[in-house]
Amino acid sequence: MKVLFAHNAYQQPGGEDAVVAAERALLEEHGHETTLFAASNDAIQGPWSRVKAAWHAPYSRRARDALAERLKANRPDLVHVHNFFPLLTPSLYDACHAAGVPVVQTLHNYRLVCPVATLLRRGKPCELCVTGSAYQSVLHGCYRDSRLGTLAVARMIEVHRKRDTWRARVDRFIALTRFAKAKFVEGSFPAERIAVKPNFFVERHGDGAPPAQREGALFVGRLSAEKGLGTLIEAWRGIDLPLRIAGDGPLLDTLRATAPPSVSVLGPLGSAEVAAEMRRAAFLVVPSEWYEGFPMVVAEAFGRGLPVIASRLGSLAEIVEDGVTGLHFTAGDGADLAATARRAAADADAIARMGAAARARYEERYTADANYPMLLAIYEQAIAAAGAPEGAAAVAAEAAAGA
Repeated sequence: MKVLFAHNAYQQPGGEDAVVAAERALLEEHGHETTLFAASNDAIQGPWSRVKAAWHAPYSRRARDALAERLKANRPDLVHVHNFFPLLTPSLYDACHAAGVPVVQTLHNYRLVCPVATLLRRGKPCELCVTGSAYQSVLHGCYRDSRLGTLAVARMIEVHRKRDTWRARVDRFIALTRFAKAKFVEGSFPAERIAVKPNFFVERHGDGAPPAQREGALFVGRLSAEKGLGTLIEAWRGIDLPLRIAGDGPLLDTLRATAPPSVSVLGPLGSAEVAAEMRRAAFLVVPSEWYEGFPMVVAEAFGRGLPVIASRLGSLAEIVEDGVTGLHFTAGDGADLAATARRAAADADAIARMGAAARARYEERYTADANYPMLLAIYEQAIAAAGAPEGAAAVAAEAAAGA
């Protein structure tokens, strides 16, 4: 099978970029052929470039025509879209429809119903645009604190709501959790076209080996407000427990200047360094204050036998089972996080038990072997829905062979 991946990469590589690479590698390891149709936000340089990107956010004829040429040249059986914002735009779907190529869209975040993509406003969950007009976000300047910028993204959402693009042009969506699927269904997305498939993590040699000793807490991720860094630092001001923070982002310098003595701000780390940090920590902390999609860092932690203390919020409350693979605390509540961390640090047996359960959960749900048949089944459904019975039969045969 030939699959063309379409993805607009971010200036700072993140989880979505890693998922694209992982899914392509997974398919190629099983004998499929993949190609990448890509854009990068590195191309947006200077005020005029930003204005053009905002104006064309709802629809780019250039991107549509470029993809049409790729479809002619490569003749894929299916196009899998990950991120189209802001340069590729939903115009990709029209190119696929004109060529008769089925489309799968992964819903990594909430961009299709929320201009800021996080369902977060002023540090609190906000779902006004899920069922209401996205234009109401303009008043609040939700996207980058800019009313003009928010208007551009809200216009993209409303144009395609009016065109019924999501129903007419996408054959299957992939939601990363049941929680995320429910939010999109509330936003009038067709429930029968949304499959739930988590991200997966490919472990390296030694990742699953039990460490000789674990100590302290670890945060790994983008250093930005919605990740709950303020709550994390507030909690650790009253905890005599080592915390190591790995990552990059707009809060890096602030964290280095204000972190209490028990906190080490490591900055950006490579994958091998992150693996080493996970093997030495007693637990991971994920204090996010927005509705996360499916943080790759949680799958990585589970694969390394590392339990997770997570916000009792959205998908995180679904992925991390309280008292089994980790512990929950109230999002945005530094005192509750501090109490939860103290409780975890004081009970080494419970941490070991939850770490073992996290590893078992990883082996059950979040390996490449577990993910492959799920991905193929979604492709099969998309091809069948698009009216390509021969392609559907071929994929069904491959799925049966893989199973």
